[in-house]
Amino acid sequence: MEVLPLVALVALVAGSAVVAGLARRTPVPAPLLLVAAGLVAAYVPGVPAYVLDPHIVLPLLLPPLLHTAAVDSSYLDLRANIRPIGLLSVGYVLFATLAVGYAAYLLVPGLSLPVALVLGAVIAPPDAVAATAIARKLGLPHRITTILQGESLVNDATAITAYKVALAAAVGVSAGWAGGIAEFLLASVGGVGVGLLLMVPIHHLRTRLKEPLLQNTLSLLIPFVAYAAAERVHASGVLAVVVVALYLGHRNWQVDFATRLQEEAVWKVISFVLESVVFALIGLQLPVVLKGLGEYEGPALVGYALFVFLAVVVARFVWVFPATFLPRWLSERVRRREPDTTWKAPLIVGWAGMRGVVSLAIAFSIPLGVPHRNLILFLTFTTVIGTLVVQGLTLPPLIRLLRLPPRDLRAETLAEAQAQSEASRAAEERLRELLEEPENRTLPPPLADRLRTVLERRRNAVWERLGEVNAETGESADDVYRRLARDMIEAEREVFVALRDQRRIDDEMLRVLLRRLDLEEAAAYREEAA
Repeated sequence: MEVLPLVALVALVAGSAVVAGLARRTPVPAPLLLVAAGLVAAYVPGVPAYVLDPHIVLPLLLPPLLHTAAVDSSYLDLRANIRPIGLLSVGYVLFATLAVGYAAYLLVPGLSLPVALVLGAVIAPPDAVAATAIARKLGLPHRITTILQGESLVNDATAITAYKVALAAAVGVSAGWAGGIAEFLLASVGGVGVGLLLMVPIHHLRTRLKEPLLQNTLSLLIPFVAYAAAERVHASGVLAVVVVALYLGHRNWQVDFATRLQEEAVWKVISFVLESVVFALIGLQLPVVLKGLGEYEGPALVGYALFVFLAVVVARFVWVFPATFLPRWLSERVRRREPDTTWKAPLIVGWAGMRGVVSLAIAFSIPLGVPHRNLILFLTFTTVIGTLVVQGLTLPPLIRLLRLPPRDLRAETLAEAQAQSEASRAAEERLRELLEEPENRTLPPPLADRLRTVLERRRNAVWERLGEVNAETGESADDVYRRLARDMIEAEREVFVALRDQRRIDDEMLRVLLRRLDLEEAAAYREEAA
């Protein structure tokens, strides 16, 4: 077995994780530092060439990234914003394909219109990973974040389908507009259909499995199964993954609690590693992209790259502003159903259109015989880097300059407290009913009181966050409670370890006791994070 490729892969993953970890200590978004690190590493002697293989990126990296993003999304929020999301994920991608493609056709000598449209389709979709990662760090207003996430979940399917239609025209096997529309409908409707067929049986299986390890194994396989099943019937694997993941995320409360705890930890690690590797891979592509440009070189090539980048940026604003305001002006129903907005929201949405690894993966899938393939690769690479660097670096100061209203944390905490109060009342009533049943009357009163105390603690914890804070430490009473609880847990943990070292308990018992403490500490941590 060849060891060097495995070592190189491990080094790529480890290096990407280190850079992503360091990025958390800086104000610069992690995607930008990872791309920069990849660009530098590409020219370090001894670093192997990592060529993006679309047969790996699309079916192996894209499904899990889309799955974790969709599971963490809100189906109800996405449904409430379906109109702006649809206009961006479908309408904008098709518009960008035509607008950018036609602009490139007019600018670049010898570039045919079908080949130019291939370029337009390749760089049309903003990247799911980039949009989610940067929006998460910037703390954008909730509705803007929802729209960007919803767009990034669906637009890849639109772009891939548009690319296939444009590529067929470029190589001379196009079935015309009717064939292109039919292929688009097959991909979109078929992808959603496959997702609808799979989501209920998969969820049923998840709720019937009682072993968390088996449930988590199934969870890891779900995005690949959905993607492969849809692609098998020439439908959109992206849409199938998103539909299944949205349904599972919406019904996640029906899964065993141990599965949810493990699943959240597992997918956080997977998402962190894949996002890190994806952006590092973008930077590592530069040497590959520069090879074989042939007649295109020098100032003209730089001019083409700058022009395409500007065309991508301008086309997004040309679409976003009318798509935001025209429906509101024309439809009273839209004005009633959707909250009012100002010019600031479409400005941020327009400037948040970073491109990413999906565009590069699609570009690398262009067959070798297609004219100007290397030019398309170069223009895709420069557009991806340009949007990540220019828009990614300027988006945070733009948001600060616009002074968008921050999230109302007090109102959110108040809503949480009210919800907890209603749930606690229901739990108290249920406890009274249970204690009156014959099989439960033997429960000692101190244990029944403990149940009531735990319930009271949960109810009061959220209200205490609304109370006064310590002037010296900035802590609320609930903050102090959690800090003391963690210190007490740590004291218990040290005793258990000492007892193991004294051979008074064995390692198996130590693991049981530590796991119990870990679950209590995890519960405290989750309350604090909320």
